Amino acid sequence: MSQSTTPSETPPIEQLRTLVDLLENPTLAQIYTYVLQTDTATVEDMITDLEVPQGTAYDYVRKLEDSGLVTKTRKERPYEFTTEPLSITLTTDGQARTITAELVDAVGRREGNTDIDVYLDRHGIDGLATALEYAHEYVDGTVNHRIMARELDLSPVEAECILQALEPVVLQHRTDE
Repeated sequence: MSQSTTPSETPPIEQLRTLVDLLENPTLAQIYTYVLQTDTATVEDMITDLEVPQGTAYDYVRKLEDSGLVTKTRKERPYEFTTEPLSITLTTDGQARTITAELVDAVGRREGNTDIDVYLDRHGIDGLATALEYAHEYVDGTVNHRIMARELDLSPVEAECILQALEPVVLQHRTDE
């Protein structure tokens, strides 16, 4: 069972395909996050601000638009795009996992943050989603790296590194709410 806050005009499986791409492609994730965090996002701004090649930026924006994850808000050039925070809950064998804009943002930071990159390589996207849940509690002051390390069977150093790497993601999305 899945629940989605994305538009329903796009077939759900096509949306899911793009969501999977968001979790596997840091550049695509960066573009989605940029549109989410920018009031009047243009492809030209993405090229400049994200240092993304022009062809890649146009291809990825078209992919996100075709899947219904971003919407063109201006019909004349330069086109402007907007989006809403996504939230897709997938349940498999009784276990639920929610794909959020915050998780996509964390994936997008992979290329610029070695700690996120290494953690993703070691623990996969589910592990990163779990670490993001702990990062919320870490920011709130209700959990520390030692508790996370014990509960997830990690070294305290690895837990501290990922919590510190994810803290800016949590704080960014709290200010966006």
